[in-house]
Amino acid sequence: MVPTMDAPAKIRSATPTDAAALHALFPRLAAFDVPASRNPEDLWRGDEKLLRAWLAGDAPQCFVQVAELSSGTLAGFTLVSLRPELLSGAPSAHLEAIAVSKEAEGRGVARALIDAAEREALARGARSMTLHVFAANARARALYARTGYTEELIRCTKPLGS
Repeated sequence: MVPTMDAPAKIRSATPTDAAALHALFPRLAAFDVPASRNPEDLWRGDEKLLRAWLAGDAPQCFVQVAELSSGTLAGFTLVSLRPELLSGAPSAHLEAIAVSKEAEGRGVARALIDAAEREALARGARSMTLHVFAANARARALYARTGYTEELIRCTKPLGS
């Protein structure tokens, strides 16, 4: 069963038993036109390392939530870290990763995950949430705009050498 807008997946806190399903979703973080100068795996390798640390109990500043279908299948997840806001230093959260299975795309799962992550971050004392997104990831940027995120900083990059 694929979730619908009327019945999105159930959002719950992740547990170590979710590890395999979580790891399987990481390649979805590169499911857009990745810039030619980038290795798609580099887009999620650091987030996967952070997840492994969280699973081992070595990242207490993080929380992970999953979207679970009625069948028990995971349709997506968020990985959030609590950290000071970049400029003001105020209590904040950073959406390190959000991934949704191809089958659950366009069904309200990502929005439900973002809403749940924001509620949990607020409950843990965060006053804002930040995230990073590639300029070429139009689908994600549109989702973030619909959920109230504004694009604030622009990161420029230039390969040096040959």
